[in-house]
Amino acid sequence: MTNKTKFSLLATFILIVAVTYGFFSTGDSNNQPVVEKSNTTSHTPQEQDSKHPQAPDFTLKDLDGNDVKLSDYKGKVVVLDFWATWCPPCRKGIPDFVEMQKKYGEDKFVVLGINLDQGSEAEVIPMVTDFAENYKINYPIVIHNQEVVFAYGGIRSIPTTFVLDKEGKVRQGVQGYRPMSFFTEIIDPLL
Repeated sequence: MTNKTKFSLLATFILIVAVTYGFFSTGDSNNQPVVEKSNTTSHTPQEQDSKHPQAPDFTLKDLDGNDVKLSDYKGKVVVLDFWATWCPPCRKGIPDFVEMQKKYGEDKFVVLGINLDQGSEAEVIPMVTDFAENYKINYPIVIHNQEVVFAYGGIRSIPTTFVLDKEGKVRQGVQGYRPMSFFTEIIDPLL
């Protein structure tokens, strides 16, 4: 075997191991926060306060083109849900978020869906709007940008969900689907 062939085999093996590790290490249920340091200069929640880090503020466009700021929800418990229309676990969790928005109302609570679908604005907006209507989504949906994705640790799998208290501090961050009861146990004491 030539050195070039050996190198190619080694590189392929490393890639397979990395992909396999990434597949099996995401979406676990150990309920540990998922934010990590990113390669950007923005501060991830973990860098600011290890117990209850401040969630990075952002301004994103909603489905009607309006600016939505995370800081607009200060004083409310916020569930930030990073999701996509093509993601089966995301689809499974959306009815629970719709129910939670109904249960807790708008005065002290909001679910904020951050859509991660890829494509041009002309492709994504109508697709997500139709999806929201079909799922009867009753909470704001905004369209992501890379800055927000990096600020929240890179979002390695979806859904990735953060629960923020009334001061905007991250109380829990998880990857993968969780039932409504998981979230209500965290949210109830924060209200």
